[in-house]
Amino acid sequence: MQTAEIRWIGKQEFVAKGPSGHAMVLDSDRGSNVGCGPMELLLMALGACTATDVVIILEKKRERLESLEVICSGERATEPPMVWTKVELVFRLRGELTDEGVRKAIALSEEKYCSVAAMLRKTAELSWRYEILGR
Repeated sequence: MQTAEIRWIGKQEFVAKGPSGHAMVLDSDRGSNVGCGPMELLLMALGACTATDVVIILEKKRERLESLEVICSGERATEPPMVWTKVELVFRLRGELTDEGVRKAIALSEEKYCSVAAMLRKTAELSWRYEILGR
């Protein structure tokens, strides 16, 4: 079993240490905004998870990726629990890439490999699109 440790450091601020040993400051108060909020982390985790998959898949397909940016935007429920209800991912890629290779890599990530997407799909409608830049 993996374990994360969360230590309160005052106000609505916490230091979170993950199973890997890396730590970060979290702040649930958007007014003080000392660190990321927990729900922000879910969007960032989704972007990092799917970006990792896309990089690995494109590499295996021998597509020549030069850069990748994933922009994750979402809407939350208006009543507690204020879960993500709608999330859109925009993939901005650069390199010698084919449309089919990019589309398949993203689809495989979103539908099969990305654990964060699988969890968020329980409460949110996920959609994605991509842009191959520099054409």
